[in-house]
Amino acid sequence: MARLQKHYNENIMKQMNDKFKYKNVMEIPKIKKIVLSMGVGKAINDSKLLQNAHDQLKIIAAQKPVITKARNSIAGFKLREGMPIGVKVTLRKKKMYEFMDRLINIALPRTKDFNGFKTNRFDGNRNFSFGIKEHIIFPEATYDTVDNIMGLNVTVEIDAKTDEEAIELMRGFHFPFIKQKKEK
Repeated sequence: MARLQKHYNENIMKQMNDKFKYKNVMEIPKIKKIVLSMGVGKAINDSKLLQNAHDQLKIIAAQKPVITKARNSIAGFKLREGMPIGVKVTLRKKKMYEFMDRLINIALPRTKDFNGFKTNRFDGNRNFSFGIKEHIIFPEATYDTVDNIMGLNVTVEIDAKTDEEAIELMRGFHFPFIKQKKEK
């Protein structure tokens, strides 16, 4: 069992139940999945960039990514429908908790000028999305093997009824949120 999963089962579930007074244990929010994606727009001209993104995401996620293709043609970008333009991977269960542990405790503290996330990044459907400008903040992506630095999009899908519950769940995992001042 992953370290964060054990922390969720032993501590977070109890804290959430004490705060929100759930009638059933199955009502307690949990993380459903984490989706990692890299858009490689320059792959239109150079397919090697897409392969590099695929290899780097495979190392970071410890799971084979899927190559995403363009849905529409855009003449201004010389993009045709069906052309490969990115990679993505969906993490669930043990791999999801292990990735989140590495993200919170190793990668985010290595980010330049990072103070935390604002809680307004929840989209109303309890999905928390953010971008990482440099994928090399993960220790698995060694600087020697990287040809070019790419961005990484992370979406955490949470099974909660309200954004407040989702925020409290993420705080239980010690996710770095900025303390915001209450406006009058």
